[in-house]
Parts: sequence; C-alpha cells; structure tokens
Amino acid sequence: MAIATPNLSYAAQRLFRTAFPKLTITPPGPGIRFEHDVAVSMRDGTRMRLNLFRPDHDGKFPTIMSAHPYGKDAFPRRTPFGYLPPTRYRFMRQPKPIRFSAYTTWEAPDPSFWVERGYAVVNLDLRGFGTSEGTGQLLSPQEAADYAEVIAWAAAQPWSNGKVGLNGVSYLAVTQWEVAALRPAALAAICPWEGFTDVYRDLVYPGGVREDGFTPFWSAMTERDGRTSESLRAVQLAHPQWDDQWAAKAPVLERIEVPALVCASFSDQGLHSRGSFEAFRRIGSKHRFLYTHRDGKWSRYYSPEALALQARFFDCFLKGQNNGMREAAPVRLEVRAARGEVHDVRDAGGWPLPGTRWTKLHLAPGLLRDAPLSATTTVRFDVPDGGASFLFRMPEDMEIAGPMKVRLQVELAGAIDAHLFVGVTKVRARGSGDVVFEGSSGFGYDVVAKGWLRLAHRRIDESRSEPHRPFHSHDRPEPMAPGEIAAVDIEVLPSATSFARGEGLRLDLGGRWFWKRSPFFGTFPFTYVPSARGTVILHLGGERDAFLLVPRTG
Repeated sequence: MAIATPNLSYAAQRLFRTAFPKLTITPPGPGIRFEHDVAVSMRDGTRMRLNLFRPDHDGKFPTIMSAHPYGKDAFPRRTPFGYLPPTRYRFMRQPKPIRFSAYTTWEAPDPSFWVERGYAVVNLDLRGFGTSEGTGQLLSPQEAADYAEVIAWAAAQPWSNGKVGLNGVSYLAVTQWEVAALRPAALAAICPWEGFTDVYRDLVYPGGVREDGFTPFWSAMTERDGRTSESLRAVQLAHPQWDDQWAAKAPVLERIEVPALVCASFSDQGLHSRGSFEAFRRIGSKHRFLYTHRDGKWSRYYSPEALALQARFFDCFLKGQNNGMREAAPVRLEVRAARGEVHDVRDAGGWPLPGTRWTKLHLAPGLLRDAPLSATTTVRFDVPDGGASFLFRMPEDMEIAGPMKVRLQVELAGAIDAHLFVGVTKVRARGSGDVVFEGSSGFGYDVVAKGWLRLAHRRIDESRSEPHRPFHSHDRPEPMAPGEIAAVDIEVLPSATSFARGEGLRLDLGGRWFWKRSPFFGTFPFTYVPSARGTVILHLGGERDAFLLVPRTG
C-alpha cells in the first residue's frame, strides 16, 4: 500500500493555522434583543436555560433553534485587538475562511444572520450542560423529550408565529433527528447539517471495528463539561456488538415527516457522512432536500451559498414564502476532481443518483479488471502491517458518484478474526502519485472513500441490505474456522469524484488505519484498533470472483 500521507509543507501550514486560523469574527449585528439565560421548566421541574435573540421591535417571528452540550454562553472572547477564535478552530484545520458574528457559539446558527432576516434564534443548553439544571444523558429519549418541550414553549411565546425550525452542525444535527422523530406539533422544518444517525455504525464501531480516538476524546470532553449519567466511552467498551444499548440511541428516521434540508458531506467519512445519507434515504418527509459537498464542515455551513439556501428553505417552510423551494430538485450534487478542484455542481432527482450504472471491477493480482479472472489465484498479506493494492486505469473520462461495495473471498491463516480497512484512492495519470481530498475534522490528505470490517462481523442483514450497500448485523461475532473461505461484503462510504482518461482508481486493503493519529502528519482525533496478527488470503477469479462495485454516473 502507498496511500499518501501529509508532508512537511502540510504540517507547517497546519502549525501556522493553529496560531492564525482562517476565521473572522464580527461584532453582533444591530437591532438584536438578547435575552440571556431564559429558564424553561420541564415536566419534572428541571429548569432548562437558553439564550434568546430576536428583532428589537414588535412582531411575531418564526424561531430557529439549536440544542447541544457545548455551552450556549461559549462566545468568542473579546480583547482590545478583536475577538479571539475559539480553541476548536485552532486544532482542526479550516480549508477556507469562515465568517460569523460574536453571538455565534460552536456549530450553532449565527444569530446576527437570522435576526436580521426576521427570525428569533434560540440556543439551548441541554440538560446537565451549561446553565441548564439536572443530569443529562446524551443520545437519549430524555434528551429528545426535553427538546420537544422547549419547542412547544417557543411556539407559545407572544413574539412567536408558532413555527419552529431546527438548525446546526454535528451534535446540533444529531439532536434534530431525535426530536423530529417525536413529531412535536410546532416543529415545522429541520436543517441537520452533517449528523450521524446510528452511533454504532457511524462512529464507535464502523464495520465492527472500534474507533479509538474521537470517541474517548469527545466522551471525556462532555463528561468534563457537563453532568452526565453515562459515559459514551464506557458504553463503547462494554458493548462491542449491536444491542439494546445502541438501538435506544438510534432515532426512528421513518417517523420524521417535517420538511428537511439535509447536508451530507463526502468529507466527513468516519463520523457524519454515512448517517446523513442514510437519513435522507429513510426519512418520511414529503419535502426533503440533500445538499452534498466535499469541503470543510464549518467553512461550508457558514458560507454565503449555504446560508442563502438555508434562508430560502426556512423562508418557505417557516414564513410561508412562495420562493420555489417546494419544487426544487431533491439533490444538490458536488463532484470533485481533487481537494481544491470542483469538477461539477448539478441538480439530481434522488440518491443514489437515477441512472447509476453499477459496474464491477474484478480483482486480479495488483489490478482491477473489467472481466473476472477465468482461473482462481490468491493474494496474501500479513496483518496488521501488510496490505494489498489493486489498480484500474480509466479507459475514458469517468464519474463515480455514490456508495461502493467490495466483495472479497477471504481465508485466514494463523487467526480466527481480522480487521480489514478499505481505501479507494485516485491516482494521477502519470506516475503513481495520489490525488488527495478533504477529510474529517480538517484532514487534508484523504482518499476518495473508505470502509471498515471486522471479519467476525461479516454476517449481513439481507432485509436491510441493497445490491450496492451491505448492512451488517453486528449483533454477534462469528469467528472464521480454519480453512474456511468466506464471501465478505464491505460497505464503502459515498463519494462523488471525476476521473480523466488515464487516471487511476486504486483499491487498498490493509490491517490497520492508513494514517497516524496526529493533527500535523495524520488524522486527528480519529484512529481505529488494528487487526490481530495473522495472514489474510484473498481468493480471486473463477468461482471465487472478487470485485469492487462502483457507481458510474458519467
């Protein structure tokens, strides 16, 4: 394997941007009435607290609301020289400049932007966090029920027009799925901007492989900053299989019926990408829209283009404006040629894209081929340190947009289980240099797409799978027997990439995560448990056909 890793130039740029992030914080906009620490009593007497921003004149306004554990009062700190960027913007790289007002907290809507457009903005501390009372439990039914009560409170206020919309990034999107599935009467629209929907498959155990970086980092942070009855890290370690603990943290997406503007990025694989696409596919909303991109999470959320779309969406469904949003195309597709190169942006009728040609590229030693091998052969590599690569050169210009699937015929020697990591990489037409893309949390050396699988978790739930997307049960381990050759399907997360004639698509397989856990020379904070030692034997060709299923769309 030869997946590209960050070089000294990249590390130096990261170090510089740690000191000087691409962030501009402006003073709060004029004409805003700011009410701090407004208390709302819950059904059990616990008082939740929120910050309320609304136009400084009489009227009835729709509400934009967010709820999170990050502190509604964690505003940028003002100094004689301007506002200091929040710490999180320092250690997570921003590929493009970001601009918002000093009333904006982490991953939340900018009150200055929305109040100027005739909205009230509510920023809520979840139970047990910030100034809200009680002890919280993240990703819980209690959290959703609290949120629903605050939505009802906002709709009943004398300044409200009775309609509430939800907006926000990451965990501020996750809480939207939870409460929208409860169908509160006043909830009129949601805009979940990159939020997982299945914490087991999307974050803590993708493919059954334990995530060992972000999860303990985030869990420790929330336990330090709030009062919680449960540690996500402790639950992760105690429940390595899918069970009732994880099912209770997964919203019933089919119950969501309100209009939804869903952002699903191709960059945030390993955290929010899978769950966002899954939500768009499964929610019951008549009016649902998918906005895709491969940019930085925060720079795109606060970008003029994204804000204009969010405003158009909420103007339609909270203010009742006839602005064409109801008739808009369901999908905004962005196709990249490289990290900083957008190849195409266009509307589409659904996801996966209508007219997709699902095409098998068959594995042969070192190669991906249009036709399978006629005779069976094998490729072997030791895990965790070894790997195997298979290259396909494009015979013509080609676009690949959608999820992918790897079918392997696997035997293990000296082991009964192994972790397999999958990378799909774009290769330059001349030489073997890799083309890199934007990844999670500001990682700028990502591959086209990734996948994971613990082989003992290879069993598939056929009722929830599709030909191009396996759905693994993960409810019990099934070790491999000596000499067993198992047909294994691995989900590869969605992407949208253009290839020119002569450029390559390379499939990389290995037994450990492809990068170091480093903010300067690798991914941060994500990392995954490597495979136990053993030898992986891939059977290729004949009756043991192995392939990469790719979605050709151009």
